[in-house]
Amino acid sequence: MAAQNTSSIDVKRIVVLISGSGSNMQALIDAIELGAINGQIVGVISNKPDVQGLARAAHANIPSVVIDHRQFDGREPFEAELSKTIDEFKPDLIVLAGFMRILNSEFVQPYEGKMLNIHPSLLPKYKGLHTHRRALENGDKEHGVSVHFVTAELDGGPVIAQRTVKVEDSDTEQILQQKVQRQEHQLYPEVVARFCNDRLSYQNGKAYLDGKPIQ
Repeated sequence: MAAQNTSSIDVKRIVVLISGSGSNMQALIDAIELGAINGQIVGVISNKPDVQGLARAAHANIPSVVIDHRQFDGREPFEAELSKTIDEFKPDLIVLAGFMRILNSEFVQPYEGKMLNIHPSLLPKYKGLHTHRRALENGDKEHGVSVHFVTAELDGGPVIAQRTVKVEDSDTEQILQQKVQRQEHQLYPEVVARFCNDRLSYQNGKAYLDGKPIQ
């Protein structure tokens, strides 16, 4: 199939939300620099100060903002400030890249269809935390990563794409995490590229690629 002509598609404005090292954000930065994503990261928001992801953003000359959730009296005022800051960047796409905060449905709803998350498990398995540990404890033979649209349900939005890794008997939690992260750094840029080329959409609670529902 011939490659899609993206010259007429506007460059998408991307905001990335982080809480830590920002390795998935770096994968996006690298893909954009290579011309693989028809987008520009216009802002990075972290809920923690002094994390490596902020240094990565500075190195790439991307504006960043820290909204420390610990400085707010509860989740609602934090999310109000977060939403206000996101909207100031006027994004076409919001990418959660290791953003370790559970978001209220009232916050998520206005962004449904333009907010992505990457989760280190083969959803619907192992929503929430400690996914690698749980996979090992359950004796799983395969594990992996999922990219999904964000909805009000924690890690419950429609899955867009997944990658699997084989679980070896000798794998530790750290080794399994490293295996999954290598897949994350390939998969997330691919999915973001599809969104930025207007191939990926969200309709009636489902993910669509090239106009067809993703099963």
